[in-house]
Amino acid sequence: MTAAETLLDRIHREGAVNGEIVKVDRFLNHMVDPQLIQVLGQELAGRFKNAEVTVVLTAETSGIMLAQAVATELGVPFIYAKKKRPITMTEYYAAASYSFTKQQSTTLYVSKEIFSSKDRVLFVDDFFAKGSTLKAIEEIVTQAQTTLVGKAVIINKSKRRDIEAILTLEDLLA
Repeated sequence: MTAAETLLDRIHREGAVNGEIVKVDRFLNHMVDPQLIQVLGQELAGRFKNAEVTVVLTAETSGIMLAQAVATELGVPFIYAKKKRPITMTEYYAAASYSFTKQQSTTLYVSKEIFSSKDRVLFVDDFFAKGSTLKAIEEIVTQAQTTLVGKAVIINKSKRRDIEAILTLEDLLA
């Protein structure tokens, strides 16, 4: 079974799709199935194996497990942009983001000491919906003067096709 078929099967058995709302709490973003994350991570990493990725970047919290799986497959570290700046982070890049799922604004922070201008960044997240998180990540990458080499998600709920995804909303509604 492919990663897409495996995920689609899990959504049909244990999740739900209601319009643009995809409920995957039992295996992706509340309780996490590490074997499924590994399969998804392998699939997405394979799509970027020739992109010379030096670091995987995600936003806290739901993207962390996938970012780790992708980074492990690519043999590179991963960074998660924090939603609260710790006092130990004195120099940082920051950008605003809005979560439509949580109906709240937040600021994402990445410490300046962990990015290099030579980095080739792969953005990874669980969902792509309206693009607010990606926009914030793109702002941070620009501030850091690094290169964004790709964008990958588990489920792309938008019409954008410049984002690698295991499934799209069309796949779920078919």
